[in-house]
Amino acid sequence: MSNRFLRKAQPSAIVEKLVAKAVLERNLINNEDRILIAVSGGKDSTVLAWALSAIRPEIKKTYELAALHISSDFCACCKKAILSKRLDEWGISFTDLFVPIIHRLKEGRQMNCYWCSTQRRAELLKYATENHFNKIALGHHLDDIIETFFMNMTGKGQLSTMPILLHYHNYPVSLIRPLAYLEERELIACAAEKGILKAACTCPYGLKSVRREIRARIADFTGNSGAVKRRILAAIDAGNLLEQ
Repeated sequence: MSNRFLRKAQPSAIVEKLVAKAVLERNLINNEDRILIAVSGGKDSTVLAWALSAIRPEIKKTYELAALHISSDFCACCKKAILSKRLDEWGISFTDLFVPIIHRLKEGRQMNCYWCSTQRRAELLKYATENHFNKIALGHHLDDIIETFFMNMTGKGQLSTMPILLHYHNYPVSLIRPLAYLEERELIACAAEKGILKAACTCPYGLKSVRREIRARIADFTGNSGAVKRRILAAIDAGNLLEQ
């Protein structure tokens, strides 16, 4: 896709094109897939749900979409009625599942992003398996993937990141990240165009995370250039880190 298109097209058109590109290039969706979208109520997963519904004519595949929202005992900002109505307009069924994430913490442990993500991932896999979904779609984008790479490299000494396609060996389910080619600012622009930002929620634990520090450092050395970020993604891909 040309940089000229990215500069001139409407935000929603950019999202459609880049999601379709990721899906086709990475073979993320096949005919007759049953795809469970993890929706937090935030802009990224909501834009993802809209995009997966919208790209059907372009990618010429038939698949089923459903959405699962995991409610918790620490964040109740998601406007579920608005989210459910919006998903219904896009032909996506909605289920709300309560998980006591803080209650599951062992005595003396503090709430953190890693604990929350592992609990949510376990519930997603359980729900998908029990309800016969073969794909779980997550709303992580280009910036998330690059940030995770640098977090793992500097914090763990590992060359790893969020794969765009992950095949589980212990579950009959694969994870897909169709927003992998999109910067967060492109998703924000699309969400604003679609009116999604007005009802988006924000996790209170994400405001002071290590990820935010890494994000600022990446912005500094890349100049926040989309072209540079995509070259970093290409380098990560050359290391065979985007499919497992």
